[in-house]
Amino acid sequence: MAKKVLITGAAGFIGFHLSKRLTNNGYNVFGLDNLNAYYAPSLKLARLKELGVEGDLNNINIHDLQISKKSERFHFIRADVADHEFILNFLGTHQFDVIIHLAAQAGVRHSLRAPRDYLHSNINGFLSILEGARTTGVDHLIYASTSSVYGLNKTTPFSEKHITDHPMSLYAATKKSNEMMAHAYSHLFEIPTTGLRFFTVYGPWGRPDMALFLFTKAIFQNKPIKVFNQGQMFRDFTFVDDIVESIFRLIPNTPKPSKASNDLITSDDSTAPFRILNIGNSSEVSLLEYISCLEKHIGKTAQKELHPLQDGDLISTISDSKALYDITGFKPRTAIDDGIKKFVEWYRLYYHTMT
Repeated sequence: MAKKVLITGAAGFIGFHLSKRLTNNGYNVFGLDNLNAYYAPSLKLARLKELGVEGDLNNINIHDLQISKKSERFHFIRADVADHEFILNFLGTHQFDVIIHLAAQAGVRHSLRAPRDYLHSNINGFLSILEGARTTGVDHLIYASTSSVYGLNKTTPFSEKHITDHPMSLYAATKKSNEMMAHAYSHLFEIPTTGLRFFTVYGPWGRPDMALFLFTKAIFQNKPIKVFNQGQMFRDFTFVDDIVESIFRLIPNTPKPSKASNDLITSDDSTAPFRILNIGNSSEVSLLEYISCLEKHIGKTAQKELHPLQDGDLISTISDSKALYDITGFKPRTAIDDGIKKFVEWYRLYYHTMT
């Protein structure tokens, strides 16, 4: 029988792509999202429409379960993961085999302006999911962490074995907290949990608050782009399809307790059924090279405004994704030129922009 999967944040960037992939591959997928206004809900609604959720999407009722018109394998429900009582009842009713928890308040800079949003979604929301997994029993709980947890760590490439005790933003601190909360539940209740540290995800249907989207919009509109740290920034840009492929392969690969003695435990290893994995392209790309590639595919030169480094930003990120490959036989491989080309093609089509 096809596995029954809950994807939280299903109307979000990664959640949308993953919902489509799992539905197309025979999983019974229930997508949950609160459709908040952190960025334009119109994009989230467009993603849902692409998944086959129809009707008056601007007036989707809270807790109203809808079946996709494209596939009976996809159901959507509007709900907040921090609505503790509802989440426990919902998970108890549907008895999911796998939970993939992607819902979160994202963004480093927004955490400087609205810190309470992060406690609500990232801490209280994750607690609801953990409690639901505990009371209903799941084969595997997979959840999103972030490369931002590496914080002040200067050793690269970042390895899951590195200490992550010095976050540079509240967003990173809440994601580090998620990893610790997951370990506690894995240890106490033997819930298999896998935390995924994503490295700068980009691609079609991406978030409008991220650099690629902001740069593309500004270049098309002949407006200047803000280039922080005078362009001396380096990122491990990871195409969204590679993220989805990684998660798809991890679903049946549940973590097992390590046989290491307690005094040898590292940050990614435990005597509980717990693990942490990086998902990154393992290729450091400069911000200026990223912009140059974008200019090439748009066919315009960007007007660059150079700014100092922003609070909470890491100068460089690069992933050691060997552990992911050892488990799945897959590692992210999309070249930056191919990924940006696909994004620009989607952007032109979605916004009907040809100039």
